[in-house]
Amino acid sequence: MNLYEHTIIARQDSSPSEIKQLTEKYSKIVEKSKGEIVKTENWGLLNLSYLIKKNRKGSYIHFKIKGNGNVINELEKNESIDKKLLRYFTVKVKKFDLKTNYFSKNDDPSKKESAKN
Repeated sequence: MNLYEHTIIARQDSSPSEIKQLTEKYSKIVEKSKGEIVKTENWGLLNLSYLIKKNRKGSYIHFKIKGNGNVINELEKNESIDKKLLRYFTVKVKKFDLKTNYFSKNDDPSKKESAKN
């Protein structure tokens, strides 16, 4: 089985319930295609580098997927016709980094101070 990291960017006006529905929808597509979701991360609303379909921000959802190429083909076929999505991107990787959460919000001030030193 191949390992993939797959990120989708939803429109900025998507509500949290719509984001949850998108996550569930694409998770089910992966499972129907005999793939496995190892981890799902909601990165939240982030600024885009440039305007995409008149949007300055997008809600990012990141999946770590085990499966074959058919899983990704089926996923991208469905995403290409979804009007709620701005972009999608898939990268084949050799192994997953399951420990690091790059977009977690650290609100602990003591961690911020130690990072400055």
